[in-house]
Amino acid sequence: MPFWILLAATPLLTAGGYFLRLPWLLPLLQVLPAYPVMVSDLRRGRLGAAVGHMLAWAALVAITVVALTNFAPLPGETAILHGSAYRDEMIRWVRTGEGKESTPSRFLPEHALHLGAFVVLALVSGGFLALVLGAVLMNYMSFYVGSLLSIAETPSTVLLYGWPPWAAVRVIGFVILGVALAVPALQRLMEIPLPAGRRRAWIAGALALIVLDAILKTLLAPRWSVILRGALFRLSPGF
Repeated sequence: MPFWILLAATPLLTAGGYFLRLPWLLPLLQVLPAYPVMVSDLRRGRLGAAVGHMLAWAALVAITVVALTNFAPLPGETAILHGSAYRDEMIRWVRTGEGKESTPSRFLPEHALHLGAFVVLALVSGGFLALVLGAVLMNYMSFYVGSLLSIAETPSTVLLYGWPPWAAVRVIGFVILGVALAVPALQRLMEIPLPAGRRRAWIAGALALIVLDAILKTLLAPRWSVILRGALFRLSPGF
């Protein structure tokens, strides 16, 4: 599938799944244009291109969900798996500075669970189910950012700080890991000229980014809630 189709189809399929309000359909629709592009790149031995294309896909998912949530929030209440619960949890953290986001003993086990599930899904499905899980995680994180944007007095602050650096680092790490770990299962089905040694270097880099995510979050999250709190104008009773 040409890359331009990925660029056009991802926002359209995301919007379609969002307004259909079927929570398990949305991530599946989002993955439909992405997975063939990744497989096509890997069949050519272009692991770096596959990573770049999947990063572009992840960015498109995030931007589209943030925009949809900001302008039409109600469908997201149903369409986004874990969206409302995560939004409420995060906005309480912004308001008070207290919560899982700035408590390593609480967020590290959850990160480990997500990482473990992601690795298993990538290995057993040739990366397909890992992309689905990645879409689920991206969706509810983006739903929170879009919700925050809709109640901000200074939206520019939310646009700059709503997606914190540790989350961006984590997304990059997961994308690299998912692409690299998809190869063994795919090699059983088709010719993919990517030796294990080359993939190990990418996997090591991905794991380093995931560790960096935890370090940055531990150090910066308490300050980040203060920055975002200053951007808020009003909070509805439900938040």
